[in-house]
Amino acid sequence: MSTQIILTTSVEELGAEGDTVIVADGYARNFLIPKGMAMPATPANLRRIATLRKKREEQRATELKESQEIVAKLTKQSFTITAAAGPDEKLYGSVTAADISAALKEEGIEVDRRKIVLEHPIRATGVYDIDVKLHPEVSTKVKIWVVAGEGTAAAPAAAAETTTEKPKKATKKK
Repeated sequence: MSTQIILTTSVEELGAEGDTVIVADGYARNFLIPKGMAMPATPANLRRIATLRKKREEQRATELKESQEIVAKLTKQSFTITAAAGPDEKLYGSVTAADISAALKEEGIEVDRRKIVLEHPIRATGVYDIDVKLHPEVSTKVKIWVVAGEGTAAAPAAAAETTTEKPKKATKKK
C-alpha cells in the first residue's frame, strides 16, 4: 500500500519542500510524519501548502530585487579599509569578512558578513576584488583597498627617536 504525503522539508532522493509524493505507508506513518518531515495530503493541507508556496515565492522575489539593488550600489564604488601595518606592507592583524561588512555599513550598504566570500583573511595592504554572494542568483565583486593607517609603522619609531628625556620614577609621599 502507498500513501500520498506533502513534504515539509527537503528529503534526499524523495523530493523538495512542498512536493506531493507517494511513499509506502510505513515510511510515511513511522518515519516522515512523526519527524515532521511530511504531512498527509488532505485537501486542507494541499490548500495550506499552496498558500505557503505563494508567500515564499513573493518573499524570494523581493529578496532578489533587494539583492539586485545592492549589487548596483556595490559595483559603482570601491571601499577603503585602514589597518595597522608594518614597514613591509604586512598588516599586524588581518582584514576579515566582518571588517569588510563594517566598512560597507559605514557607506550605507548593509551586507551580512556570511555573504562575503573570503578564502583567507587579508594580511597585506593592497587592492582586492572580493566576491559577495547576496542571493543564489545574484553575486558580484567588490573592490576593497586595504591601506596602512597613519602612524602605524613610522610613527612609533620616530617617537622613540625624538624622546630624549628619561622617565621619572614614581615616588610615594607619606
